[in-house]
Amino acid sequence: MKKQKLVLIGNGMAGVRAVEEVLKLDSEGFDVTVFGSEPYPNYNRIQLSKVLQGDTEIADITLNTWEWYEENGILLYPGETVTSIDTVNQTIVTDKERQVSYDKLILATGSVPFMLPLPGADKEGVTAFRNIEDCERMIEASLSYKKAIVIGGGLLGLEAARGLLNLGMEVDVVHNSNTLMDRQLDNTAGKMLQKELEKQGMNFLLEKQSAEIVGESRVEGLRFEDGEVVKTDLVVMAVGIRSNMKLAEESGIPVNRGILVNDHLETEVPNVFAVGECAEHKEMVYGLVAPLYQQGKEMAKRICGETGNGYQGSVLSTQLKVSGVDVFSAGQIIEEEETKSVTLFDDWRGVYKKVLVNDGKITGAVLFGDTKEGTRLLNLINKRAPIEEYMDNKGAEEAGADLIASMPDTEMICGCNGVTKGAIVEAINAQGLTTVDQVKGCTNASRSCGGCKPLVSDLLAHTAGDAFEQNQKESICACTSYSKEEVMEEIKAKGLTYTKEVMNVLGWSSDEGCSKCRPALNYYLGMLNPAEYHDEKESRYVNERLHANIQKNGTYSVVPRMYGGVTNADDLRKIADVADKYKVPLIKVTGGQRIDLFGVKKEDLPNVWSDLDMPSGSAYAKGLRTVKTCVGADYCRFGTKDSMGLGIKLEKKFEGLNTPHKVKMSVSACPRNCAEGSIKDVGITGLDGEFEIYVGGNGGTHLRKANLLAKVKTEEEVLETTAGFLQYYRETADYLDRTSAWVEKMGLDHIKSVLANKKTFIELNHRMDEALSVVQDGWKQALEDKTLLRDLYQNLKVPAGSN
Repeated sequence: MKKQKLVLIGNGMAGVRAVEEVLKLDSEGFDVTVFGSEPYPNYNRIQLSKVLQGDTEIADITLNTWEWYEENGILLYPGETVTSIDTVNQTIVTDKERQVSYDKLILATGSVPFMLPLPGADKEGVTAFRNIEDCERMIEASLSYKKAIVIGGGLLGLEAARGLLNLGMEVDVVHNSNTLMDRQLDNTAGKMLQKELEKQGMNFLLEKQSAEIVGESRVEGLRFEDGEVVKTDLVVMAVGIRSNMKLAEESGIPVNRGILVNDHLETEVPNVFAVGECAEHKEMVYGLVAPLYQQGKEMAKRICGETGNGYQGSVLSTQLKVSGVDVFSAGQIIEEEETKSVTLFDDWRGVYKKVLVNDGKITGAVLFGDTKEGTRLLNLINKRAPIEEYMDNKGAEEAGADLIASMPDTEMICGCNGVTKGAIVEAINAQGLTTVDQVKGCTNASRSCGGCKPLVSDLLAHTAGDAFEQNQKESICACTSYSKEEVMEEIKAKGLTYTKEVMNVLGWSSDEGCSKCRPALNYYLGMLNPAEYHDEKESRYVNERLHANIQKNGTYSVVPRMYGGVTNADDLRKIADVADKYKVPLIKVTGGQRIDLFGVKKEDLPNVWSDLDMPSGSAYAKGLRTVKTCVGADYCRFGTKDSMGLGIKLEKKFEGLNTPHKVKMSVSACPRNCAEGSIKDVGITGLDGEFEIYVGGNGGTHLRKANLLAKVKTEEEVLETTAGFLQYYRETADYLDRTSAWVEKMGLDHIKSVLANKKTFIELNHRMDEALSVVQDGWKQALEDKTLLRDLYQNLKVPAGSN
């Protein structure tokens, strides 16, 4: 049977979840193509504030990895925007003039931030807080400026303010109401929240109407309608969102406040569906995760030809941790004339609860400080339960009864993803789950906002008992309860030799593993058995397989190797010729003293590398990236050492080495530290008669100054000490731990003591030499027989734009 062509416009949470639901119902019935304007896989927008706050990296909030699209045969075009839809001929056209036909089309274009039309809103330093690019813009501003204003005292504005505080900025929050989060919290809870956030350092300007952003080319201040002017270097607008329905409207698809849909999320145009924040259902546009996922499930049934009751609307609820403070609200939050309430106000513990009742039925709730009853209250509100049902259980809880045990199996634990207590208990018992991550991987519970994690944990403790208590270690992923240490021990004890064997022998819950454990297992196997292990290319990230880094427009950047930042005229001519031949739009010198060719088309990558005839600079690698050097004693009047020569030796020695995360090095010829060794994983500083070796530095979001590891006399000692340090890091760090995190975790004194043991030091260097001999033999062979190019051609078969 011929597959139908399913096209999704919008690579966000709602649209991709809808595709997931389609694949659950009919995994073989559709060829799926996805277009996303952002150059990223599907990520959790709710967790953006954690990226801004520095607690989380983009990879940590990714819901569906590049590999997920590849594994499910989904053709993804990241960084590509659909510009028109021909609903008669059923085709779409993108901003790259790509034309694709469809049998079924899903519009999941989401929303756009509402930007106040203030005079001066076009100045540099004004931004929204809606996507990863906005986060990057704010992080960059924090490096040069110190004062920020957030306009909007809702959830998004407060999360932005918390992130800016974490970045070291002074923050004023401007809000036009007299209480914070006035759409989700009543006056009492709003004032309690303000009090808590003021303790954290936020300053609030309430009941203020913004009038003008002042300054020359860049923001210098914000003027209010009352004439007051507050100085600032950055203005973040977080005042709301609007459905992104421009594409639909221009294509003749009926819209109002959103794209009009029926109960099956069908628009008024045949074969065109809409889901998420862009869709309007019965005069409602929903912006929370749970309704959008419910919509996706019902829409998938119609697309797959199955019957269903359709989407009937949702009771809005919010259960989140706002800047470290737990809040929950659902349904009605403000009393009306006939409304009664059950209220608890405990100022000493900072706890507030209000349950609203109309005609004896529970219609809403507000919780502050203690939200563990939130999920239960939402269930009671949804079924309009009598207040006695809540009060009876409340009394039992106060008497010491187990709330989890008293819940019926139909009780919703994860409202975002529609996961009941019964579904979680069944999964725990059937698959022997013992960790929250395993429950998340198996059932999707806690996958989105994470507000239900405490309940999931309680349910695990209640259901799994001792097994839960014994498995409170961190497993390497949701596919297993084994920790990194246990996996490595089992590999050694059982002589396991490839990733699927590890998964099979150790009882992985997924036969294929996931994008988190496959690269980790590939690394651990190769690190433990370098001479015998054959690297599994399919278990590596696609960036590594393509030897290039994907950019935001879907093209790639190519970085040839320049040892120690030193090049020659012949190599420069090769680079220039390649740039001309393949019309490379941007050539840039990197911070690691190399040349980066930006804008290379994916299909050109093999020929680009062939024409360059230079080693890859591994700018994508979980391994040594670069060794930055100053010019050294031969040219600089302050230099005491041959920094370029030593840098080249280091780079050639450790080239191709696999490590838990990227590694950057530098060599400076004097204490002026021109190569910036204080923020490198390994930084060498030359002094008269000796070298200082610094480790654990990081110049990224999680800035960390390197620690002095050792002082040595000779270049040979530098190479040996660096090898010992890196080998110990390779053997003991969790996969994807930078050296900065690992040094803090292990402790510098402990690392020094390990390297000070002569026997251990020799053994570490021996194992390093063994690993390097295997790696570099493989590199030489790849260059001689063009294995690199063959792999590249093979990997061009993956979906376009995947990574």
